[in-house]
Amino acid sequence: MHLEQQDRAVRIIGIELRTDNHEAMRTIPPHWQRFTEEGVLARIPGKLSDEVYAVYTHFENAGVNNEGVYSLIIGAPVSSTQAVPPGMSHAVLPAAPRAVFPVPQGRFDQVVPTWQAVWLRDDLPKAYVADCERYRADGQIDLLIGLRHGASA
Repeated sequence: MHLEQQDRAVRIIGIELRTDNHEAMRTIPPHWQRFTEEGVLARIPGKLSDEVYAVYTHFENAGVNNEGVYSLIIGAPVSSTQAVPPGMSHAVLPAAPRAVFPVPQGRFDQVVPTWQAVWLRDDLPKAYVADCERYRADGQIDLLIGLRHGASA
């Protein structure tokens, strides 16, 4: 893990799923399948890159915890002025310090175990506003955990 300071907000446009931790293992895989099968990445206008972000946000208990219902928006970074196409949604990763956890060997099958390890940690001042998985073109996968303001990067 390392810390990075995100100096400006990042806006993501993509497709949204409302779910919770009890239903996630059942609802999230079909959401990824939809993202792939419908060619969502290619349909996002004004992409700033081909990186894919899976953003967990709009928490029922925002700022407190990740219990209850939340949104998973899978998409790509866009400018702050890009219009949201019909059938899509958007999320904002606020400017804030983030704990970055690389997923071992960039393996998709290691994403869930990496999340499980992160949520066992009680030493991070988690913000519970917007956390994400970032899938880079080079195959690297990182989990980015938003930290409360005042946490140092």
